[in-house]
Amino acid sequence: MELKYKRILLKLSGESLMGAKQYGIDEVRLAEYASQIREVASQGVEVGIVIGGGNIFRGLSGVSKGFDRVKGDQMGMLATVINSLALSSALVAAGQPARVFTAVNMFPIGEHYSKWKALEAMRNGEVAIISGGTGNPFFTTDTGSALRGIEIEAQVMLKGTRVDGIYTADPEKDPSAVKFDKITYDEIYRRGLKVMDLTATTLCKENNLPIIVFDMDTPGNLKKVLAGENIGTLVY
Repeated sequence: MELKYKRILLKLSGESLMGAKQYGIDEVRLAEYASQIREVASQGVEVGIVIGGGNIFRGLSGVSKGFDRVKGDQMGMLATVINSLALSSALVAAGQPARVFTAVNMFPIGEHYSKWKALEAMRNGEVAIISGGTGNPFFTTDTGSALRGIEIEAQVMLKGTRVDGIYTADPEKDPSAVKFDKITYDEIYRRGLKVMDLTATTLCKENNLPIIVFDMDTPGNLKKVLAGENIGTLVY
């Protein structure tokens, strides 16, 4: 199977790591993800990954509980580091070398991120897991993944979610929702669709980074997307 993309930025949500659990990390889901990532990396695809932290702590929801926004966001950044360490551990166990980079200096937990170190890791066949968001409060991990995707010159940003693409409404709430095969950044704005936050969408638009939203929870889907199969929704 000929793969369409040679370098990708894969964005995973923290919530998806929970699998069937209510909180934290589901080892089964983690192993499934690691096996899908190893499969494409073994075919020569250079993989950068950004993971959210919502399964452990979400800065914005912390604010409603009385946390200071900046401290809440910093707690969220640390949650992404925990998830990144878990994923790197699962990848190594599956036989796929991986390196964890952190947006803020956290040696020896991870290496301080720089574009050049991440590219070097990817060229050496290691998966570069870039944690800690942008390192700044008020930015989501969606924006972090858009920024890192542009920096590492990925050809596409793959947003792995629970749903199989972008719909006119939330398919889990509205059975009449219709799925888009592809949609422009501008139409996402116009329709007010909650694909990613606006900062992330704008960054991708201004730097011509296409996004594919797809269902990562079905084993084998990552490879199908990379082979150019029409699963998910392309944002261009």
